[in-house]
Amino acid sequence: MQQPHRVVVVGNGMVGHRFLEELVWSGAMPLLDVTVVGAERHRAYDRVQLSSWVDHRSADALCLVEDGFADMHGITEHLGDPAVRIDRRARTVLTAGGCAFGYDTLVLATGSRPFVPPIPGIDSPGVHVYRTIDDLKAIARLAAEPGVRRGAVLGGGLLGLEAANALRSLGLETHVIELADRLMPMQLDSLAAAALRRRIEALGLVVYTGAACTVIHGDASTGHLAAIELMAADGDPVDLAVDLVVVAAGIRPEDGIAEEAGLPLGERGGVLVDAELRTPDPRVWAIGECAAVEGRTYGLVAPGYTMARIAAGRLAALVTAEQPDTSLTFSAPEPTTKLKLVGVDVASGGDAHGSTPGCRSVVWDDQSSDIYRKIVLDGDRRIIGAILVGDISGWGTVQGELHAPTGLVDPGVLVLPGRVAAVPVSSNGAPASDLVCSCNRVTRPELIRAISGGCHTVSDLKRHARAGTGCGGCLPVVEEVLAEELTREGIESRQGMCEHLPVTRQELFDLVRIRGLTSLADVVRATGGTSVIGCEVCRPALASVLASLSNGYILDGEQAALQDTNDHALANLQRDGTYSVVPRIPGGEITPAGLIAIGEVARDFGLYTKITGGQRIDLFGARLEQLPPIWERLVAAGFESGHAYGKAVRTVKSCVGRTWCRYGVQDSTAMAIALELRYRGLRAPHKIKMAVSGCARECAEAQSKDVGVIATDAGWNLYVGGNGGMRPRHADLLAEGLSDAELVRTIDRFLMYYVRTGDRLERTATWIERLDGGVDHVRDVVLADSLGLAAELEAAMAAHIANYEDEWAATLADPERRARFISYVNAPNTPDPTITHVLERGQPRPLLPGERHPNSAQSGHESPVVLR
Repeated sequence: MQQPHRVVVVGNGMVGHRFLEELVWSGAMPLLDVTVVGAERHRAYDRVQLSSWVDHRSADALCLVEDGFADMHGITEHLGDPAVRIDRRARTVLTAGGCAFGYDTLVLATGSRPFVPPIPGIDSPGVHVYRTIDDLKAIARLAAEPGVRRGAVLGGGLLGLEAANALRSLGLETHVIELADRLMPMQLDSLAAAALRRRIEALGLVVYTGAACTVIHGDASTGHLAAIELMAADGDPVDLAVDLVVVAAGIRPEDGIAEEAGLPLGERGGVLVDAELRTPDPRVWAIGECAAVEGRTYGLVAPGYTMARIAAGRLAALVTAEQPDTSLTFSAPEPTTKLKLVGVDVASGGDAHGSTPGCRSVVWDDQSSDIYRKIVLDGDRRIIGAILVGDISGWGTVQGELHAPTGLVDPGVLVLPGRVAAVPVSSNGAPASDLVCSCNRVTRPELIRAISGGCHTVSDLKRHARAGTGCGGCLPVVEEVLAEELTREGIESRQGMCEHLPVTRQELFDLVRIRGLTSLADVVRATGGTSVIGCEVCRPALASVLASLSNGYILDGEQAALQDTNDHALANLQRDGTYSVVPRIPGGEITPAGLIAIGEVARDFGLYTKITGGQRIDLFGARLEQLPPIWERLVAAGFESGHAYGKAVRTVKSCVGRTWCRYGVQDSTAMAIALELRYRGLRAPHKIKMAVSGCARECAEAQSKDVGVIATDAGWNLYVGGNGGMRPRHADLLAEGLSDAELVRTIDRFLMYYVRTGDRLERTATWIERLDGGVDHVRDVVLADSLGLAAELEAAMAAHIANYEDEWAATLADPERRARFISYVNAPNTPDPTITHVLERGQPRPLLPGERHPNSAQSGHESPVVLR
């Protein structure tokens, strides 16, 4: 009986495991004796989604290996013991633990190692690389230690921004240092990088480009880092206080074991192989990041998967003595990448920089919304490259066009934001490019067959067809194909909130409410969502739902990692990196003492002040560490958080009503104050603005608000669904002639019905238009109780009111909560003297400790500010 062909795979990463899967699919496993040797103790996992480990802290959630895979197919796993030497003469692989494995064919899938620049202090405790689950575990342990507040990432490329997102998810103030003059320099041009930078900074990350880290200083007293020294783009040195540093400055092929075995390497490293993935030793092959195919290495998963397919096909042909498929040779692919940073969409592919002679570009550059879209065309108007920032709709079609022999889609359509171009069709009616998922080479017909076979969700298609499990850039097209096929087959399509949670926001709300779920991991398990979680859609949506139901402190426990930047700081992040503070002034009514208190806070902290459109005073220019002392002064003066940072009830605007105005017929100010105090802190799918006018002259502009109240001689008229935003909408009359009690009860029901059934980031105006029956349906539910929910909605509002707690005061009362608000770890109460803070629009200089304002002794008031 013929002995099985012995195959040893060194490396159990994404590409190494894909090679094993391809061997299984080839049908050659009965003729093989396969052993996989892995340095990590974890089975193969999705390294592309590594930062999502922070959300659930489970290696199993990222695991790519089906339960029982090795046993089912007779594969020997030897993990947690790296291979250290290859004896090519004896055809043996030796491990660090002393094990030896003989081979007939050796496949090297050792991947890459992080590049660590030679910076003084780079070996200090507190410096970590970003490559494995164990790396992230070490970073998370350090981030959880007392006093660790700020981290820096060396590298602003794709890997660096993923690492920065991980630090941000761990609750750290995060700084990104990139040596090049822009972020993601390999993938983005200067305009795209500028749009990305603005979006990154809006999330609260601090970015330095054209900057080099020159020294890393440790702190012997704490065992943490103390600071890093930077050489800024202008040549000036910058000292940055940090507690940990993550190095994400690039990768190098992990080729040491091959070099020691005498195998030739490429000019820039990597095991030199031909187009069939063989080294000069015909028994040794190399695939993935460690391979230099005809001298060129590839650091992306898609080329690695292609190599795995080719090598497995070649090996299967070898052991079955069949003629190999002539297509099983590797050719350079079009590089495509997609950034999965929370809140930021970026995709790049092909000749994104337009370096092909004679090429031309079609560009959309909307700097007001930071959307940048660029399509690069060759002389025959074929798409050869693209960059999408802020809006990646149509990316799947762009990827398909990069592989198409002829250009069939109008680039002018593709470049427009929000226009998801349909799959291009050729003259005979067939799709011009069948390829949907370039990472896994999944075609449209394969997706259709999987859907016909019972895959009716994106999660099903990921598990069974592998589409979307690489970079994720094809998911919009996967979803489009799924919806088309389900409709064609007459199957109701289940609309999920995002790729991670197969439920709508309303379903999520009911699930959390009924089953008492409190964490994202619980929700994922309950909904059957994917294990890779935490996008800009589902995380804030769950945070809002939890806050709406529990009304607890939103920064306790896991909820802190779910919040966006504003909620995380309990203040509004401004474009210069500082924050604005908006105390609540119910109904716009304020006492002279209150005005003086706000003025003194603005004067002493050097804040710019502005009257808002919601009858409040906004204080701009506060740094993170200044927020608690500012709140302390305001709380002592009787103020509380105005929730201007939250998707919540903001203000209730009012006129002066009959108290002062000769036309007023009811006390609109008193009603506005009562309503604002009643609904303060109520979190919702989107912000809620309200107003009360004392007569039909409508000075409070109630009919442009989510909830508007107008006084009449017969009582209060209630309007709902108004919107003064980007798409103005006049409110609808819901009820008229209401007494005070009837008005409050009706608003209670309306708001809670909206909170329960509104979609994520859906204003009341859009919600009412979406509802079947519109305002008539709302009237039936709220006034006629057509759904039998009235008592439940009123009880929910009563629970909210009973459990309300001012978040500013709650932060001040707890030292651990207050400790979150530190910008400078080594100087928590004073600004770093080496950093210059730029003042904006006449913002006064803050007083120094012990300094009095020059006019304060004379009048107690600040002198007029002259705008520069």
